[in-house]
Amino acid sequence: MWGFTGILGKLIHLDALLIVWHRLWIAALALGIYTLIKKRMSIPRGQTLVWTIIVGLVVAIHWLTFYTSIQLSTASLGILCLSTTTLHVTWLEPLIMGKRFSWIEFTMGLLVIGGIYFVAHDFKGEELKALGFGLISALCAGIFSVANGKLAQQTDTASLSFTELSTGFVALSLFFIYQGKMSLQLFKMASSDFYWLLFLGILCTSFAFLATIEIVKRLGAFSVSLSINLEPIYTIILAIVLLKEHKILQTSFYWGAAMILTVLLANGIWKHKQRKRTTVNYGNAI
Repeated sequence: MWGFTGILGKLIHLDALLIVWHRLWIAALALGIYTLIKKRMSIPRGQTLVWTIIVGLVVAIHWLTFYTSIQLSTASLGILCLSTTTLHVTWLEPLIMGKRFSWIEFTMGLLVIGGIYFVAHDFKGEELKALGFGLISALCAGIFSVANGKLAQQTDTASLSFTELSTGFVALSLFFIYQGKMSLQLFKMASSDFYWLLFLGILCTSFAFLATIEIVKRLGAFSVSLSINLEPIYTIILAIVLLKEHKILQTSFYWGAAMILTVLLANGIWKHKQRKRTTVNYGNAI
């Protein structure tokens, strides 16, 4: 599902701010309906609510910078910048989750940075600006990924996602009101754009958001964020097929993508061996 998000940034003919605003209200509405049907609506309270609101704002900033990066350059570049999320997670998890710092995970994150270098070493102008927005987006992704891993231990996953997305929607709506732009004109768009927004908000956001938070609780933020690095691979393939971006991507771009995929596979093997070792030790103890 997330492999489509970068593509939709090109297919939807609206600016980044409008795309994010529509994505937020559609996703929040879908999650609200889901929680009511399942009778799982439980808004966080106290300090948990405060942190949930902060994370909701970070999510909105993440999407704004992400789509700005894509619109300034290509869907492939915008999505590949998110691969640096793993590096941020390695230092954020010890701070937020109290997890022991892992030099192996940190090294894997640096290798991902190496992949980004292959992609962007000769960038300038708008492409360089797009890279900057993409890297800011990755930092925000790391923050909310780790924070959600902690918040999801204290409240229902669907309610948590609903509160975060609603926060982002309210924040952007207040911005539109401040700018004097809140009107029905915000809904003026081509029918194809509206259908793409529904796909983006319901499947690529609500469903993906719920699934990811559940997985973070079981595997940890680093493993999930590193696994999500498959997203650039999906996006690049889709961009080649749908947007013909292979005509403007250089060979170095694919070398970088290959490096990121290699890191992903290495992490999967390492994590698998760790789990087997833990299982064996547990069995011996019994």
